[in-house]
Amino acid sequence: MSLNMDMLQTIESESAVLGAVFLDNQVLDDIVEMLEPRDFTIEANELIWKAMQYQYKRNLPSDLVTITAMLQQYDRLEETGGVSYLAKLANSVPTSTHAKYYADIIRSRSYRRRANEAGIKITQLSMDADYSDDEVLFQEVERIALGVRPSISGDMKSLAEARQEYFEYLGQKDDFLNTGFRQFDEWMGGIGRGWLYVLAGRPSVGKTAKALQMMRGIAEQNAGHVLLWSQEMKRNQLLNRMIAPASGISGNRIRRKEMDESEMKRLRDAYDILEKLPLHIEDAKNVTIDEVRAAARQFKRKHGRLGAIVVDYLTIMKIVQQKGETRSQAVGYVTRTAKQIALELDCPFIMLAQLSRDGKDEPKLEHLRDSGEIEQDADVVEFLWHNPEDTHREGKVIQSIIAKGRDVGVNQFKYLFKGWIQKYEELAT
Repeated sequence: MSLNMDMLQTIESESAVLGAVFLDNQVLDDIVEMLEPRDFTIEANELIWKAMQYQYKRNLPSDLVTITAMLQQYDRLEETGGVSYLAKLANSVPTSTHAKYYADIIRSRSYRRRANEAGIKITQLSMDADYSDDEVLFQEVERIALGVRPSISGDMKSLAEARQEYFEYLGQKDDFLNTGFRQFDEWMGGIGRGWLYVLAGRPSVGKTAKALQMMRGIAEQNAGHVLLWSQEMKRNQLLNRMIAPASGISGNRIRRKEMDESEMKRLRDAYDILEKLPLHIEDAKNVTIDEVRAAARQFKRKHGRLGAIVVDYLTIMKIVQQKGETRSQAVGYVTRTAKQIALELDCPFIMLAQLSRDGKDEPKLEHLRDSGEIEQDADVVEFLWHNPEDTHREGKVIQSIIAKGRDVGVNQFKYLFKGWIQKYEELAT
């Protein structure tokens, strides 16, 4: 059976690249990070490229003698076709000038080949595999699709090469997003894009209320659309909690629908202001982190920049455990993915979480459920804690404890939580 033209060109390009390296090792500076061993279609060429990469990383030559010796040392020489095949490669090109051009061909054809293989695997999954949980299928499909991408990075720079970029960065204003809590924003500078921000506490400390205020603070800056996935409350319940502090009307009166005519006017006026903000709510139960990622990607493509993603809350998400995986490892997948989403979509990801035990003691990082995984991935962990001994006639005194702050350190703030209107107010620290 004759080879088609594409395959023939790919094989010729592989020979040309390897031959160019034998001819002039300096071409590796331009192509060593372009190609992975799996990009080569012929196993012998893959082995030879691995040997060349090994030599390059150790600042050793990749000539006919050294590569032959290495393959012989690991008893792989015959698999490559022996010395005669290596010599044929060394004589296959008259010049090394076009090595990068041939490497481009190899890489491009490899992407398409892997995409085709991924499509076949995904088709087989849909027909052959018996998945009790559809989410496991979705994760496997995404894992296969991501495997098409290259796994190497060619962005290594010396300090001299990075100089201009660094000083341009220093001259730019940081794109931090204020939360509306003045003391916190002045200390931290706001929340950074790409951050995973974990807001945790025991029940009844007002985690959702504080998250809603943070969302409004971000939305008021024209910093992009703010998306909330709520798994504990319906959309109208959340709107009640947003309208109460905005209108000054008791949340209980709004819930019972007991407003008089003047209060209804205040409510409508408050809603008129809120609806102009780029705030969006989805009240989906058992949402998965992959569903959040897919929806957020689609939203950004359709509507533009995101200001923040908020999920309320972690431990009631649908967290899929693969076979042989612990709960902690499954939670780790969620928090790692949340951090990746924040980086990919260039916005903070605010994730609410419950503490693992009741008690009056000040919360610490180890009180987070599956704390090791969450602590590792989070840029900031904020605890909300009510000390029963700290009282105020207008509501609960809530201590905000920044237990982890990557690059910013730790701190504490004090708030008055007026539960009747679901509003946080700053107190002097």
